[in-house]
Amino acid sequence: MTAYSTSMRLRIDWSELDSFGHVNNLAILRYAQTARLNYMEETGMMRFHSETGVGPVLASTSCQFKKQLFYPGQVTVHSVVDHVKTTSFHMRHSVLNEEHECIAEMHDVLVMFDYKKNTKLPIPGVFREIMTAAGSGS
Repeated sequence: MTAYSTSMRLRIDWSELDSFGHVNNLAILRYAQTARLNYMEETGMMRFHSETGVGPVLASTSCQFKKQLFYPGQVTVHSVVDHVKTTSFHMRHSVLNEEHECIAEMHDVLVMFDYKKNTKLPIPGVFREIMTAAGSGS
């Protein structure tokens, strides 16, 4: 099931270059982190966490680097929640260069977590609805 998707453009910063002259792999992982945080803000998960102590925690992430990325320029990160389980959900991110070529693909598993009790719990209904509503996102 693919339900919630979003895209965002990010500027490549000169400080993200490595000694070989291309964008460092960690910078590309940060692009996905920015998209993930943007998703949590858009859906209200960050506000919910500050009010209740309940929010997602990143359980795993993986990345396959496809092409080098160079400065200057921008990237577009396309993100989609593609699987929702009882206590976790999966996000996929595609990072595209200005030529719309895929330079990296990432997969995240996030678990809904009660930070006060230090335990996972079922995804609250309001977020489950957002993640599974057809046509949601931008």
